Parts: sequence; C-alpha cells; structure tokens
Amino acid sequence: QTVRWHIELQPWASPTPSLNYEASRFLKYISTSQISCEHTNLNSWKGYSKTAKKPWSICLDERFSLIHRIRSKQCRLYSLGLGNDDNQFELSMANSGCEVHRFDPSIKSAHIQEGRHLWYHRLSIDWRDPNPAIAAHKLHSNTKKLGTVLNEFGHQKIDVFKADVESAEWKILENLILEDVVEQIGQLVFEVHIHWPGFEVSGNDSTVVRYWYSLLRELELKDFRLFHTYKDLSKPQMFLKKEAFNASSCYTLSWVNTRWK
Repeated sequence: QTVRWHIELQPWASPTPSLNYEASRFLKYISTSQISCEHTNLNSWKGYSKTAKKPWSICLDERFSLIHRIRSKQCRLYSLGLGNDDNQFELSMANSGCEVHRFDPSIKSAHIQEGRHLWYHRLSIDWRDPNPAIAAHKLHSNTKKLGTVLNEFGHQKIDVFKADVESAEWKILENLILEDVVEQIGQLVFEVHIHWPGFEVSGNDSTVVRYWYSLLRELELKDFRLFHTYKDLSKPQMFLKKEAFNASSCYTLSWVNTRWK
C-alpha cells in the first residue's frame, strides 16, 4: 500500500482564488447535514433529561452499528481533550457500558481507571509520533498518533472518536485520513475552530479554507456523512481573525461512517 503524504486538494471554489467563495462553500458545507439521524442523544434514548453542556451528538439510529454495540456492551469511545471539566458525555457513555478512554496530557498519573468502564490516559493524540533522536521531542514522549495508540492498546476499532483539541483537530484529522486510521472509526465528533488556521496549517486565508474543505471532502470519500452540526454562538464570531461571514469561531460536527452497518 502506498503511503500518502498529502490529501487531495479540491478545485478552487471560483476561477481565481477568493476568500469569499472559499468561505461560503466551506460554511455551507459544515452547516448542511448529509444524512438524517433521528436519535442523536444518549440521554434521551435512556429517558434521562440531563444533557451535557455541549451537544456531542452521536447517531443512535438502528441502521448503524453504534446502538447495537452499546446494547451488547461492546462499544468503545476515545475522547481527546485538554483539562476539560465537562465530562458528562463520557460518563453517560461509560454508564451505558461503553469502554471509555479519555486522553488528557494534564492528568497526574500515566493511566487511571475510574469505575468499571472509564480510563484516563496521560497521553496527547497528535499527528506525529515523537522522534527519540530529537532532544526537544523527548519532552513530548506522551504525544502519539492515534494509529500508534491503537496498536499499543490492541484496539482494532473505535465506535466513537470525540475530539476537542483547541485547533489541533485539522492536522489530527489529516493524519487519520492519510494513514487510513479513519476507517477504524465508526463515528467522529469533532469541535472545529476556524478563528485561525490551526496548528501547523499554513498559507493565505483562501488556501487555508480550501484545505479545511478538502479534508472534510476526504471524509466524505471514505463514506463518512455529516449528520449533525452545531454553531456555538457563545464563542466569538470570528473567521480567520475577521468578523466576517456570520460565522462562529467554533462548530461541533458529527459524522457517521456509513460502512459500519
């Protein structure tokens, strides 16, 4: 299998590169569901009314595997976050019998188990593995790619992969696509930040937006469909450092892998 180093960039949205055209195409794309999902909240499925502070929506419709794997206590959630105190979603998944792994480089011990189904790992999921030959990388020895972590943990599949990683999401997503790790994931729930390009994303504004859009189109080519989008109006209305396009700086997007029936 050939190794991919770059994602396929989509054609420009207009004959000459234009931020207006790129932004309107991108914002329309992330605001439009590609597939409908009737049941998106674990608590409503179980009859609870208490909801998490953020809408971490998962697709619990019968035609996809997640609800069946929850019922048979075989589901697995990976959650990425930085010192995030809102863990209502993780707790409700663990209480449903899912094996929940939370990755947070700020916790005190390497691995902590809380209850039967919830683990905390002092690990940061990243788009590269540290190079032991580079002195600076030794500081980041608890930073690993998702594919590396899956191999080390002996996990073949993740039913839900949730990420709130403060602008590292674009490069992490790119790594999952380039290494085909994304095919081992049933559902993706990502918070995306668009107030600046994101870590290690370079280029002028229209180039950045084309790259973001191209990444999401790659997900679509791998049979992921966007079923829920949430525009966070509590965050500043910023798009690449400008108050423009009526955009929030932060959106929560949920996809289901339609190959996982």
